[in-house]
This record gives sequence, C-alpha cells and structure tokens, in this order.
Amino acid sequence: MKPIVAVVGRPNVGKSTLFNRLIGEKRAIVLDTPGVTRDRNFGDARWQGRHFTVVDTGGFEPASADDMLTNMRKQALLAIDEAEVVVFVLDARDGLLDADREVAHLLRRAGRRVIYAVNKIDGRGQEELAAEFYALGVDTLFPISAEHGRGVGRMLDAIAGLLPANPGAADDDEQITRFALLGRPNAGKSTLANRLIGANRMIVSEVPGTTRDAIDIPLEIDGRPYVLIDTAGLRRKKKIPRGTSEGYSAVRTLRAMDRCHVAVILFDAVDGITDQDAKVAGVAAEKGRALVFAVNKWDAIEKDHKTAKAYADELQRKVPFAGYAPVVFMSGLTGQRVHKLLEQIDRVRAAHLTRISTGKLNRWLEEVLARHQPPVVRNRRLKFYYATQVRHAPPTIMLSCNDPQAVHFSYQRYLVNQFRETFDLPGTPVRLVFRGKDDRFEDE
Repeated sequence: MKPIVAVVGRPNVGKSTLFNRLIGEKRAIVLDTPGVTRDRNFGDARWQGRHFTVVDTGGFEPASADDMLTNMRKQALLAIDEAEVVVFVLDARDGLLDADREVAHLLRRAGRRVIYAVNKIDGRGQEELAAEFYALGVDTLFPISAEHGRGVGRMLDAIAGLLPANPGAADDDEQITRFALLGRPNAGKSTLANRLIGANRMIVSEVPGTTRDAIDIPLEIDGRPYVLIDTAGLRRKKKIPRGTSEGYSAVRTLRAMDRCHVAVILFDAVDGITDQDAKVAGVAAEKGRALVFAVNKWDAIEKDHKTAKAYADELQRKVPFAGYAPVVFMSGLTGQRVHKLLEQIDRVRAAHLTRISTGKLNRWLEEVLARHQPPVVRNRRLKFYYATQVRHAPPTIMLSCNDPQAVHFSYQRYLVNQFRETFDLPGTPVRLVFRGKDDRFEDE
C-alpha cells in the first residue's frame, strides 16, 4: 500500500480544495457550505518520486455533540490513525480558534508527523496572518493558497521528505478490479462497503444522501487487489434541490462510473425496482461497464421458494437491456451471500477482459450467417466478410460488411445474442462496430 497523507482541519478551511490540488483533479466536492465532505475521500498523488495516497476528511469539530459531526470526527480520527503524515489545514482569515487548538492537541497525542498549512494566504501581503498560528507551539508553518497553488510546492517538498522511498510503480489496470457500488439513496451502499472492508469506514445513516462524494478505497480480498468505489445515491434530477451539493454528488457518481471496471447496481429489496434503478444501470451499460445486480436487504422481506424467481423476472421486465447481468440476492447488513457478490464481480471482470482470436470469430460469423441470413435492403443483399476484435473492456467486435447502414437493430441484436451464446460472456456489454467494404464482384 502507498503511504497515506491525511488532510484534516475544521469545516470550511479549504481541505477539499487542497485535496483536489494535491491529486491534480477536481474529485472532492468544493462548496462554501461547511460540512460538505463527510466521509474520507482517497486519491493518488506524486511528488519528487514519492507516490502516496491523499485522504480528504470531513470537517473536524472536536467538541460537537451533533450525531453527524460526531461521525465525521470519528472518520477524521480513523484517517489520522492510518496516516504516515497529517496535513493540518488552518484558516488564515478566521485566525487561531479554540477548535484549532483542540485539533492540534489531538494530533500531538496521536504521535503523527504533522505539516501545519495556513490556508487562504493569496499574496505576500497576507503572509503576516500566519504568525498568529505559531502559538500552537510549532517550529514551521506553511503559508499556502490551496485555491491558487501558492506555497503548495514548498509544502509538498516537506511532505515528500517525511515519506518513505518507494518505487511508485503504476497499478496494472488489468490486475486490479475497480468496482463501484451504485444505486438510489439509502439502498445500503455504505453498509455493504463497510462489510467488504471489514471496518466502519463509511458513515452509515438512515438519512438518505449521507454519502455525497464517490469514495475510492483500495483493499485486498483473498490475495486479490480491488478498489471499491462507494458512491452517492442517484435520485431523479427534478428531486435534487437546486444550489445544493447533491447535484455535484450526482456528477461525481457519474464520473465514478468512468473509472470503474464493474458497476454493482444495488436494488432495495424492500422498496422494489424503480425507473431510477433502470436509468442508473442504463448509464453504466452505455459507458461499457461490466454489470452485477445486487438485490440488497434480502433479509428484510418475507419470502418463499418463488420470491427470488419473481424478483428476477421483474428485473428482466424492467431492465431488459441488461439481461446478461448476473443477480445476487444478499444482505450487506448481515453479510448474507456477500461472498457470492465477490465471485460474480470476478466473473464479470474476466468476461470484460475477454480476448477472442480472429479465427474463432470468423468461424462464429460463418455459423450465424448460415443459421440466419442477413436481410435484403433496397434490393441489395447485406453481406458480411470477416470479424475481428478491436478492443476489450468491453469486448468490441468489428464486422466488415458491404453496407453498414443496412444493418437493422433487430439483426444486430441477433448477432449479439448469438455471440453471447457462443462465447459465454456474463455481465459484460458487447459492442459491434460495422465497417463498410465494397463488394467488387456482387454485380457479376
């Protein structure tokens, strides 16, 4: 595992802005509203040959009795426990507050190496604002502007000097399986994430929308490396209040689909299958992600020997475009069949990476054409010449033909179904690309 650098501090001091600056992308939600970041958010960074993982945390309120703020404090403490280096972000505009002193005291007790970053110093004329923070009893302060990048390089030099040397080899994208937990709010995504991780890393609440960012968590299960992405629940657009962070959460969830290999769609067994569930699955399929359907909270419903089949039939009816996705009936709360979920994630990822030789593809093409000839379109017989795989993840097959525009969607569906039947590819979309090629002899 890469060494961890945790970013902590009071709410709204600029932690998420600094996190985005360090990892080089706008992954954490940044708003002026305190408390936007609730869970820990992970991202990879590199500086002076040092590769490390940056952890963004929720605002640290040491003395708060509010349930949500108490949970946020617990998450920040967990990040501190795991960190090699802690970046304590202070707000130059607010000055030194009692809450800052309490956080500094907690950090000293934790015994971690701490970088003190005084944020929101946007010019030389404001550097004197940092002097007040020497009252914390520290020798070195780093005046920075996370928004504009001022002083961040010097701070990174100090961080790199505290980190162990490591080779920094890039992760092999085909060796690590990235799977995202997707679904409506309160479907049990964070509960399942905690079950898979084996720790209460995600804040779990009955209040829908508790998770706001897409949270990346590296983990290893039975010797196999994974990255689990816990996402914010996706609601219908018209139900998202304007001007709130939830709209940003939806964008982060969609971007999480872009960086995952396997999309695990969680359905709430109690609430049933909704149109929004189908839309989430549809977006993941359009993005070419392998799919697993997880019917969660299966322990909370009354059932008999026909219940699972009835639910699977309803899934087929409401999500017909993804009939290839395996279905797991499980409970993240009790752990029921969670191991089956992991088996299916591995299975669909293997299918997602399938490579098929050109010889096998052309033998398949000959057989399916003989079984069902292409139609005649505009007095011209549609002809296919050869097939070859042009990419994987998902498997994409290029078919050379005399008229790509003449390939009706029903015949394309026939080809995809025959392809699945022959090559057994559970859980992965299959894409067919048709390329035109003139038949010089068809008029002879």
